[in-house]
Amino acid sequence: MPIEGQISEYLHQEAETMECPPAVSKRIEQTYSQYVQRKRSKKTMKKRLIGSIVAAVIMIPTAAIAAPPLIEMITRTPMTAKQVKMDAVGQAALEKLYRSYPETKSFEIIDASRLGGDPGNASQGKAIQTSIVLQEKGADGKKIRLDLNGITGDIEHVNQENWEPQEKPVISLTDQEIKSKVDDLINKLYGSSSKYECNMETMQNPDQKTLILNYTEKGSTTPFYQAFVQGNTISVSLIGGGPAPSVEGFFTTNGKPDYTADNFLNDEELFSLLDMSPEDLKQELAKGASVVEIAASKKISKQQVVDIIANTQVKKQIQADSHGGATDDDHTLEQLKQIIEPKVLQMIEHKTETPW
Repeated sequence: MPIEGQISEYLHQEAETMECPPAVSKRIEQTYSQYVQRKRSKKTMKKRLIGSIVAAVIMIPTAAIAAPPLIEMITRTPMTAKQVKMDAVGQAALEKLYRSYPETKSFEIIDASRLGGDPGNASQGKAIQTSIVLQEKGADGKKIRLDLNGITGDIEHVNQENWEPQEKPVISLTDQEIKSKVDDLINKLYGSSSKYECNMETMQNPDQKTLILNYTEKGSTTPFYQAFVQGNTISVSLIGGGPAPSVEGFFTTNGKPDYTADNFLNDEELFSLLDMSPEDLKQELAKGASVVEIAASKKISKQQVVDIIANTQVKKQIQADSHGGATDDDHTLEQLKQIIEPKVLQMIEHKTETPW
């Protein structure tokens, strides 16, 4: 079973036995209700079990294998193989995949979807993300999933499954062989991996051996690429790297800086809003307060904090668009803000003494 499937199954099992704290349940109900009210006029949405959502929010660390955020669970729109091939971003990604791995030309598109936009209506704006899953014929055939940034066209995430014989899955190979496999995937779909320093470590997972590989530029602490290897699956994400932030480790995961939190909270506009230096904010968080509580003590609302951080993250997306296609697209800007908000809420409501 693919890693995403294992995570989903595990969360659903845990949700069945969990007793959700009333405060958390009420908060999620309110958030979901507000979102439904905003979107009800646009489309019919699937409802998910609140227990499963609570499990996902509480149990998945930000540095763990990527799982879809709450808003993505609700708003993904299925795409046909024909729509994928007619979509500029999807078409470019397939062409790159076919050049890199010629055997995938015979693979079938078994699943595809988009987040935001409308494949049949260009006026609805670009998709924020397009996901494509291709598989070789046969129950245990090779499978590959691509998650594409709909604005920049970048491959944000790739999941390669069953590319090694079942009797000798990728995780059973030597560390050097595993690194070679990950290097090959990065080299073919992203660029040369040789200019990055690679750190490999074993995650604490008693049920199944899991390796994490961080590819970092010299002088940077944030990985440019991050890979997970488990079972017969290699999962690579484009993190983007960058110089060391002004302050590291606002929060930690498994004793190490949570790069996603550092990326969100190292925000000059946030520091200005709170009238605090990044060092002061880190100290207050270390005492057990959340960003929301710190803001409230200064009579600053949660929504003000969300807006500041979400706007900064959206600007980063726009700046990454080399063609400038999203700059004047208000609809796309609004979609980006709505998609990033649940993650922002998770960051600013988090307290150091509890897991993500």
